[in-house]
Amino acid sequence: MTLRYAYNTNGAANHRLDDALHLIADAGYDGVALTLDHHHLDPFADDWEREADRVATLLDRLGLASVIETGARYLLDPREKHEPTLINPDGEARARRVAFLCRALDVARRLGSETISFWAGVPRPGVDRATALRWLNEGLARVLDHAEACGVDASFEPEPGMLIETVADYAALARRHPRLRLALDTGHCLVTQDIDPAEAIRAYAARIGTVAVEDMRRGDHTHLPFGQGDMDVPAVLAALNAIGFSRLVCVELSRESPRAHAAIPEAIAYLRGIAA
Repeated sequence: MTLRYAYNTNGAANHRLDDALHLIADAGYDGVALTLDHHHLDPFADDWEREADRVATLLDRLGLASVIETGARYLLDPREKHEPTLINPDGEARARRVAFLCRALDVARRLGSETISFWAGVPRPGVDRATALRWLNEGLARVLDHAEACGVDASFEPEPGMLIETVADYAALARRHPRLRLALDTGHCLVTQDIDPAEAIRAYAARIGTVAVEDMRRGDHTHLPFGQGDMDVPAVLAALNAIGFSRLVCVELSRESPRAHAAIPEAIAYLRGIAA
């Protein structure tokens, strides 16, 4: 089978959204991982519904499928990166994150996206794991109820350094929330070194809602262009083919925005070179 590739717009942050989408389509990708942000389909704008419908029309015209990403750094708080999270000690702050994720699901429904991807957050000092997990479970229940109402999958991404950082952590969480799918960033497996990336694909094949690929060094959470790290990309692609993965495989090069015009075509050329 032929894998379907997408490019994450967090790696095109210096471009207007429409320009980034045209670059992605022109390079031959099948889709886009759209990171909602203040300049890329702002989910809090007064006209967000009209903008979502406009983007949906553009995606259709460009032949791009989509995944909605929710990892914008300062969308909810201009002073603290990624805050507030689902495990913020302040209940109203946690509710803001839940509301954002529900809005992301609304956007995904309008775009016909395959899934949304999101994560737990980093525990604040003094917050014990049991308390953070209680807050996370409460938020997840609300998000998953909204996802079911929207008819959109909600996929949870283990992130190094966060409360849920390994695929094993995700598996424990999913036992309590069986509707929760896995957003697997293969590079994160190299950072935490708890499981080989290709093995994670095979082991969690039935749970994967979306996959991110990039290069990365063992133990170092830096997203790198292909060929600059320790990732066995051919093994990852072979594993995805072996499980018959038909959803978007999303290239995430969040540090490449200054050269997105070059990084976008370079990445898919590398992936197609392996396939060839």
